[in-house]
Amino acid sequence: MESQPKTKHSTKSRKHLKPAIALEKQLSKQIYNALQGSIVEAVLKKIKTSGADTYWRSSMEGHSLKVQQDLLPDFYRLCHEVKEKLHFDEPVDFYITGDSSVNAFSVAAEDEGEPNIVNVNSALFDLMTEDELRFVIGHELGHLINKDTKLARLVQFVFPPEAAVPVSLQYKIRLHDQLAELVADRYGYMATDDLGVCVTAFFKLASGLDLVKMNVSIDALIADNNRRLNYFLKDKGVSRATHPVNPIRVQALNLFSTMKTQKELNDGMDELISILLKVGNSELDEYTAQFIVSAGIIVANIDKALNQEEYNAIIENLADLKIFPRKFIEEVMSGDIIQTFNSSVENILKVNPGMREDMLDYMIQIVISDKTISNEEMDMLYDFGRNVGLSDMEVATSIAVAIQKNYIPSMLSIS
Repeated sequence: MESQPKTKHSTKSRKHLKPAIALEKQLSKQIYNALQGSIVEAVLKKIKTSGADTYWRSSMEGHSLKVQQDLLPDFYRLCHEVKEKLHFDEPVDFYITGDSSVNAFSVAAEDEGEPNIVNVNSALFDLMTEDELRFVIGHELGHLINKDTKLARLVQFVFPPEAAVPVSLQYKIRLHDQLAELVADRYGYMATDDLGVCVTAFFKLASGLDLVKMNVSIDALIADNNRRLNYFLKDKGVSRATHPVNPIRVQALNLFSTMKTQKELNDGMDELISILLKVGNSELDEYTAQFIVSAGIIVANIDKALNQEEYNAIIENLADLKIFPRKFIEEVMSGDIIQTFNSSVENILKVNPGMREDMLDYMIQIVISDKTISNEEMDMLYDFGRNVGLSDMEVATSIAVAIQKNYIPSMLSIS
């Protein structure tokens, strides 16, 4: 993958490229709708319980230095030049906080008429050049332009710290947050028009080192990034934090700065996003996902119908392994289900023979999920048990335990 940057990239080659990422927008809308965003926000607006603006304003005014023209004229000019370059016309108050951590953040105003906030920790001024600070400010303004705080506030309200977020939603929120960082990076690049500046800013943020003093060259940084990116592209590395790993961020900006068409950019991004889509990092995870779908469909179709309860059970089990379980189900269903089932069982047993009981338990779960149990389903469970080396008594014991723990008769059968 080509990733050698030129020092100064002209904006002409990418003026027509959009900083937005389609999947990020799709996920934002999906999460917002799943959490009943419009309803929740309307309720919160009436009761006015957040107080977020007051909290942040008090914190910034009380503990940080506000960037004002008469106090910090040079940095004030830099911040507002970036704001103007990105065509962001909402009011923003910029602050500097005395903090040794190499970080910056932005907070969108919650109440109408209140300025947004962008804060830069003082440690950045010891490391960053003026152009690198432009990248940082552009990145934080990018979060405001992309309205990332709005979704984060909704998630935090519906799922406060003590609440458990469903696994499938956790994955989607994490993927959204990672993609939102890549979007904000694009705004940071647009503030500088210099990929080299972005690269050095990334590595300073990651290492806390002054690269000039350490005599580290741009070429060395890019070569190191290529080596590390290759590790992630070869299905070994996973990116599970709220921010994508630096090799992805650097290459994503390289694509944004060099691709001539939106299609070229999107095609290059698809490869990087595939890393972010990975939930597990072993072959067993993929075999297990294939088994969950194929076994679930085979069991459900014994009575000639895949009903909603059975489908939901497949989705719930698959959600631990796939960010988009419905799409994966469609992919498996478009192929040979029996072949997928047989090969997934064979591969799982090769890697971990101890999963025989887990596979049986899952199939029993699908059988009882629709609240009816047929003789044909029982025959299928015993056949599966024998094929993977379980005795009829072991299969019967597993069925008995599942019925005691999880079986609820259908209301139709007793009404």
